Amino acid sequence: MSRLAWVSLAVVLAAVGTGVYWSYDGFDPESLRGATVVITGCSTGIGEEMAYQYARLGAKILITARRENRLKEVVAKAMSLGAQEARYVAGDMGKAEDCERTIQTAKEKFERLDYLVINHEGSSFKNVVDYYGKKFWDEDPDMDYLVDFLNISLISYVRLASLAMPLLKDNKGHIVVLSGFHGKTPFPTCTWGSTAKFGLDGFFSSLRVELVKAGQDVSVTLAVLGLIRTPAVEDLLQNTETGREALKAAAPVDETARAILRGGAVRAREVYFPPSVCWIMIKLRPMVPTFVDNHGSACFFP
Repeated sequence: MSRLAWVSLAVVLAAVGTGVYWSYDGFDPESLRGATVVITGCSTGIGEEMAYQYARLGAKILITARRENRLKEVVAKAMSLGAQEARYVAGDMGKAEDCERTIQTAKEKFERLDYLVINHEGSSFKNVVDYYGKKFWDEDPDMDYLVDFLNISLISYVRLASLAMPLLKDNKGHIVVLSGFHGKTPFPTCTWGSTAKFGLDGFFSSLRVELVKAGQDVSVTLAVLGLIRTPAVEDLLQNTETGREALKAAAPVDETARAILRGGAVRAREVYFPPSVCWIMIKLRPMVPTFVDNHGSACFFP
């Protein structure tokens, strides 16, 4: 079968699969009324929008980020949108004590935990947006940066899930992990980012299997995201003509947040968004790996 035929088949399957998912996934918005939710990385972007989406459905939310002034604003807006309760913990998820404080606060204030949504990403050393897509690894093999990035963007995810597990087990809870296209396929000029995202897939997919084998009713949903029009992505792409063209095709933040929320609520194994490109390229990789390895990243970063 020719490459064009494979791509055409993948497009058809993606369209059919998406239609079936959205029509028959059994999502009940009322299931989130009164649910307790911890969301990390909520000062902007997808994390902030996730807080608002849960708030509109009447959930009780606890949000985290480093910027306390922004957290106060997000909490105020979440309450105005209908959250039954909204609290924040200002902290750095790269620090073990702040992870522990976040989960302990949820335990003390809510006395239960239904959803742990892990979204944060970053580094203490460099601005990730400025560093993203600029150099091949061998041009700047910054090991200190890599270790710091993995601590914040991978190790802390594992730590938070581990700390929250007793509460989640007690309430048949949900873990929702935000990842990306570069956690499923190689992404040149973002080797450090792909390392973290591939690690998230490996750990949380293994954790999902362990929970099933142990008879524990805790779901694990991995959100595999493509190009989303967050403020960080706009900063990255808006200064070039090709970047501005790419932004036109970027998925809106609110639609992305709703897809993630819905996937977590119905205990989906994985959520691909936007599916039109993200799902297709990932599913094509086993069939035409060289093509996807060499050209896949161009779908998201011009």
